[in-house]
Amino acid sequence: MTRHPEPDPAPSPPDDPPSDDPPHAAAHGHAARGAAASIADQGVAALTNIAVVVCAARQSTADDFASFAVVYTVFTLLLGAAGAYVGQALVLRRGTDRQLHRHARASALFTLGASAAVGAVLALLALAVSRDGIPAGLTALGLVLPIVLTQDTLRYAFSLLGKPHLALIGDLLRLAVAVPLLASQPYGTGADRMILVWGLSALPALLLTAALLAYLTRGAPGARPLKLLDRRHLGRRFVLEFGVGNAASQVAIILLGVLASPLAVGALRGASTLFGPMNVLFNSATGFGPPLLHRAPGAHRQARAAVLAGAALAATAAVWAAVLLVLPDAAGRALLGDTWTVARDLLTATGSQYAFMAFGTCGLLLLRVLSPRATLPVQVVFSALSVVCLLVGYALGGITGAAWGLCLGSAAKAGAVWLRGSVELRVAHRV
Repeated sequence: MTRHPEPDPAPSPPDDPPSDDPPHAAAHGHAARGAAASIADQGVAALTNIAVVVCAARQSTADDFASFAVVYTVFTLLLGAAGAYVGQALVLRRGTDRQLHRHARASALFTLGASAAVGAVLALLALAVSRDGIPAGLTALGLVLPIVLTQDTLRYAFSLLGKPHLALIGDLLRLAVAVPLLASQPYGTGADRMILVWGLSALPALLLTAALLAYLTRGAPGARPLKLLDRRHLGRRFVLEFGVGNAASQVAIILLGVLASPLAVGALRGASTLFGPMNVLFNSATGFGPPLLHRAPGAHRQARAAVLAGAALAATAAVWAAVLLVLPDAAGRALLGDTWTVARDLLTATGSQYAFMAFGTCGLLLLRVLSPRATLPVQVVFSALSVVCLLVGYALGGITGAAWGLCLGSAAKAGAVWLRGSVELRVAHRV
């Protein structure tokens, strides 16, 4: 039997009462809830990382914790590289719901396969070296790498699909499982067992979030994970940016330690550690901001949203710096020990640096939405400039000069990012 198309629904009568809600009120509310869930999720993930390190330190001997710290640093680098290659490229995807569902599935499958391959190589190489200490820890890391990296990729997938609260649920479950398991390990537990327990504790969260993603994307076309190996994949540029940024910061720390003193390194590290909550906010903006910006109609509205976000983050950095400046010495020493005395003198410079970083982070976020390929040159040039500013600042003014040098580098980077963003805005306006 021939099925006739259904008639269009009748238009609303002209005397319908107008809505009391302003235009886009629902969209603004949804964006606000999404931003809050994203920040909360990033905070829970950061809290989990802190709790893991604290538990490992309490349950391990000094030598075992040293091995754990080295292995966990390797994981942190692999996590950052995976987030840059898969996650940051994923949240920039646009298209129909079916297309976004396919991209989310493909990214999760790619991460699972790639991390399994990398983990297998890492485990075999470490096992060939030794069965104790750091190599044993790296072997354990290789075994659990697919679990922890795939679970992290699913967080980006939920952000893309506008469901960051599901990522939050997964991370809350991971935190609830990881801490008791790690805390229950006997004192003197080796790095390999600690890494294995930590990695397996993410398995319930992975299974839950994978099931949620499968349900959300049911009926989507077949995923094509190998598309992420295409040479045009944006993740290639983002992982290079990640490598350059990390290399620059590590080179700066090494040079400062060699040319100056460990005290300078400790003071700068201590001051930046006190601004850890700001790093949580910056990571939330970088990892989960693009889908929210994409919902703003037009490039200029997106730019306005980025400016407002940058101003809010800069104000938060200023308030946080003010709180730290009036912190009692006893509280400061409880946080940083003897390093507090020197780090306290750097809080004004470091707070100013984080305020500029706020504008730079939101400028990079806008630039990635407008022209994702434009961010790499800025990152390369100004990461190198920050190293130069750090060293010149130390030569001119000691530790305090080094902190102000970092601030100058962050200010220059923020200015360059927004200058390039204004160029992209003019191009978008002409189009």
